[in-house]
Amino acid sequence: MTHNTPTLSGKVVFIQGGSRGIGAAIAKRLARDGAAVALTYSQSAQHAEILVQEIQAAGGKALAIKADSASESAIRGAIQQTLSTFGQLDILVNNAGVLAIAPIEEMSMEDIDRTLSINVRSVVIASQEASKHLNDGGRIINIGSTNAERMPFAGGAVYAMSKAALVGLTKGLARDLGGRGITVNNLQPGPVDTDMNPENGEFADSLKQLMAINRYGRAEEIASFVAYLASPEAGYITGSSLMIDGGFSA
Repeated sequence: MTHNTPTLSGKVVFIQGGSRGIGAAIAKRLARDGAAVALTYSQSAQHAEILVQEIQAAGGKALAIKADSASESAIRGAIQQTLSTFGQLDILVNNAGVLAIAPIEEMSMEDIDRTLSINVRSVVIASQEASKHLNDGGRIINIGSTNAERMPFAGGAVYAMSKAALVGLTKGLARDLGGRGITVNNLQPGPVDTDMNPENGEFADSLKQLMAINRYGRAEEIASFVAYLASPEAGYITGSSLMIDGGFSA
């Protein structure tokens, strides 16, 4: 491979939850690295369309698919649409996520079920569907959370549990798919400056005090780590949960 060939040239990426924040940054970065990118959105049609146009304007290939990550058929259908549009699948990024904070005695069953549905069940479904089609040497990259390891404030038990579930899932999938050279890893960001948890939001000051690096991460920093794990250089990393949290968990 010559140095001017993008590292992901000829690859096809499916990003579950790719229209905003970290997902959008991942889509832009992997497209810049040469991959054709399919991404799902549930509400943010406008964000998704602008993102697709941006990638196409820069010479890349992109496709936005409306798919609710709470729906099994929508997830499977979106992966099938990706295959019929781009002809193959090499990399799955599971980035859909919701955050509900409440004391455990007050949390509604609706919030508990939705957290598990989006943060855990959708990852299982997408991984199952993608694994039938992933090329050998492919990649599954889950976007977890540092809260799987450390939940320093009250109200986050169910969210922390949902992200801890990805640690075990990642280990098991790495065993299931390792024979095909497919790696499975779980990226665990700390606080990242997005509209879900802005750097100037109500939690910001208390969170910054818990970090070794006294600032929020940038979505582009998470995307660069995803790009590395998606690249040929990362072929020996699998079953891992990798922190990118400014020392939040240190």
